[in-house]
Amino acid sequence: MKLWYSFTKELILSSKSWYFYIELGMAIILLLVLVFVVPEEFNSKGNEYLYLDLPQVVKDRYRDALLEDDLDETAEMVEVEADKTIFKAEMYETEESKIYLLESMEALNAFSSSERVPAVHVHANDNNQIIHTYYLQGYETQKLKNLLLVFHNRKAGHDVIDYYSDNIVVRSIYQDIEPLNDRQNLIPVFLTFNGSLMSLFIISAYIFLDKNEGIIKAYAVTASTVWQYLLSKIGVIILTSIATSLIITVPIMGLQPNYPAMILFVVTSGFFAASLGLYITSFYKDIVQAFGALYIVIVIMIMPNISYFTPSWDPDWIKIIPSYIMLQSFKEIVSLKGNISYVLVASLGFTFLGLDIFILANHRFKKTLTL
Repeated sequence: MKLWYSFTKELILSSKSWYFYIELGMAIILLLVLVFVVPEEFNSKGNEYLYLDLPQVVKDRYRDALLEDDLDETAEMVEVEADKTIFKAEMYETEESKIYLLESMEALNAFSSSERVPAVHVHANDNNQIIHTYYLQGYETQKLKNLLLVFHNRKAGHDVIDYYSDNIVVRSIYQDIEPLNDRQNLIPVFLTFNGSLMSLFIISAYIFLDKNEGIIKAYAVTASTVWQYLLSKIGVIILTSIATSLIITVPIMGLQPNYPAMILFVVTSGFFAASLGLYITSFYKDIVQAFGALYIVIVIMIMPNISYFTPSWDPDWIKIIPSYIMLQSFKEIVSLKGNISYVLVASLGFTFLGLDIFILANHRFKKTLTL
C-alpha cells in the first residue's frame, strides 16, 4: 500500500511538472513528423547524365532501348541546371533511375565538375565500336569500377550477364514477414528514443528537481523506504512511456503490432533505462554536473541507429549496446508475424539487468539521499 500511495503521489506531482508534458509533446511531434514529413517510401532513384556523341541512326537505337525500360514508354523534355546554367535534356524514368540525355559535351562537363554526379560520354571509336567513358568522382569503390568495365564489355555480352543474374537464387529468411515501409521502419527508432533516451534523461531531471526543491530531504524523515521512492519514480516514467509509445504507434500501424508484447517490452526496457538513469544521478548533485555522463551514455545509445539504417555495417561489438536490442525488439513487435520469442528473451534480460542496476542505485541513494 505504501508503494501504491507513493506512486500515486508521484504521478500527481509529475503531472504538474513541465517535464511530464515534454514527454507527451515530444511524442506528438514525432507522430506529426511521421505523418506529414516522412513518406511511406523514400524516392531512392538515382540520376544518370549521358551525352550521346553518336551518329543519328545509333542515337535512335539507343533511345529506343531506353524507351523499352521507361515506365510510360515516353521521353520527357525537361530543363536541368548545373553550374548556374540551364540545359535542355531528354528524361527517361525507369524503376531504378532517371536518365537524362544531355545535348552537349558542355552540359556533361558542367554536371560532372560542378554538381559532382556520375556522367557518361557515349561515343564511337575508329572501329565504330560504342565506347562509354565514365566521369567518376573519386569516391567509387574498385568493385563498382570493375562492374562498369564488365557491363559494357561486348565479349561478356549482356545476355551472359542477364543469364547469371536471372539464375541467382534469392531466399527470404523469414518467409511470412511483410517488410515495413520507410515510414513504419522509423517507428522502432522513435520508440527506442522515447523509451530509453527520454527515460534516462527525464528520471534524472525529476531527481534533481526534487533535490532543488527540498523534497528529497523531507522524504528522508518519512516512514517510507528509499526503494519505494525510487520505484515510484520509475513507475511514473514507465506509465508515461507506455502512453507516448501508443501515441506514436497506433495512428501509423493500426492493429498490426503485438501490443501486449509492446507494453511488456516498454515496461522492462523502461525499467532498465530508468534504473541506469538513477544510478548515474546518484553520483552528482545537480543536472549540470551529471550532463557530461548523461551525454556520453546517450551518444553510445544512439550508435546502433547507424547499424539499423546500414545493415551492411553490423560489427559484433555494437550488438552489446542495449539500444541495439531495443531497436530489434521494437522492429519485431511492429512487424507482421514478428519474432516475439526474441522480444520475450530481451524483456527477461532487461528485467534482470534493470533489477541489478536498481539495487546498486538504491544502495547509493541510501548514502546520498540528503546530500
